[in-house]
Amino acid sequence: MKAAQYDKPNRKVVINDVAIPEPSEGQFLIKVTAASLCHSDLMVDLRPDDFGRPMTMGHECVGVIEKIHSSCADKGFNVGDKVGMLYIVDCCFDCEACTAHGSQCTSPNPGGAKIKGLTTDGFFSEYSLTDWENVIHLPESLPMEKSSPIFCAGITAFHSVDKCELEPGQWFAVVGCGGLGQMSVRYAKAMGLKVVGLDVNDDMLEIVKKNGADAVFNTKTNANYAEEVKKLTGANGCHAAAVYSAASPAYVTARKILKVKGLLMVIGLPDKPLEFPSFEIVANVFRIKGSNTGTPKEMKKALDFTAKHKIVPEVEFRKLEEMPAMWDEMERGVATKRMVVAF
Repeated sequence: MKAAQYDKPNRKVVINDVAIPEPSEGQFLIKVTAASLCHSDLMVDLRPDDFGRPMTMGHECVGVIEKIHSSCADKGFNVGDKVGMLYIVDCCFDCEACTAHGSQCTSPNPGGAKIKGLTTDGFFSEYSLTDWENVIHLPESLPMEKSSPIFCAGITAFHSVDKCELEPGQWFAVVGCGGLGQMSVRYAKAMGLKVVGLDVNDDMLEIVKKNGADAVFNTKTNANYAEEVKKLTGANGCHAAAVYSAASPAYVTARKILKVKGLLMVIGLPDKPLEFPSFEIVANVFRIKGSNTGTPKEMKKALDFTAKHKIVPEVEFRKLEEMPAMWDEMERGVATKRMVVAF
C-alpha cells in the first residue's frame, strides 16, 4: 500500500510502498477513508531520536473497519462499520493517568504509550492499525470524507470551548484563526457565546467572520486591538481566551484582551516553554487552563454535539502524492483550510 512518511535523517516527506499490517491483540485494521494534516504533525521533526526508518505520518482519520482481532470481537463493532478514532495507542486506557490523557499512561507496557504519526506509524496510508478503545461509530449525518479533522481539531476545539464553562452571552476570544480556531468559533456560537477572532492574517479572519464571529481584529495591523476588544465586550475584556496558535506572541495577545479573573485556555504548542508572570496568577488577574482531544470516554459528548449542530470542517482535498507540498504549506502558515487526503 502507499503511505506518506517522514524521513527524518533527510528531513523530508516521502511516498513509499509499505506492507499492510495485521491487527494484534486489542486492535482493529482500518481501511482509511480520509486523513488530514494537523500542525502537530510537524512536531515529528522535533523528536530527538530517529525512528530507525521512515515513519508514516498523520493522526487525524476516519475509515471503515477492515479486520477485527479475535480478542476484541465482542466490543460492539463489526467489519464494515464507519468509524473515527483518537490517536494515542499502546496505553492501558484504565489507569488514573489515562483518565487525563493516554500519553501519560503509567502502565508497565514496554515502550509506553505511543502517538500515531509521531512515535508510531500514523494514518496517512491506505490501511492503519488502532486500538479498539479509540474507536467510535461515525454519525450518519456527518459526511465521512470531510470528518477526519473532527478527531483532533474538532474534538480539541469542542473541549477548549466547553471546558471554559462559560454562560450563553459571555465573550470568548479565539486567538489564532487557523483550522482549530475556525472550528472553535462554530462550537462557541452553537453554545450561545459571543466570539472575537484575532489573527495576523486577514484571510483567516474573513473565514471566522463567515463562521459567525461577532468581531475580528488583525493584531498586526491594528495597534489598538486590545482597547477595542475591551470596549466591544463592555466587560473590560473577554471572559475567556483560547490560544490556538503555536506562536508564543499569541499568548501575550490573549492576556491583553482578558477581563480580570478571565480564563486563558492553552491549546497551541509553541516550540519553547511559555512564561507567565507569577504575581498575576497569584493575584487572580487571570487563570490558566489547558485542554486537548481528551480521552475516548469524552469523545461521544463532542461527537454528538458536532453532529447535532452539523459542524462540518472546512477542508481542501489533496492527493497523497502532494504531501510534501502540504507539509511545506502548513510549515509556512499559508494553508487556510484543513488539508485532507481521501483514499
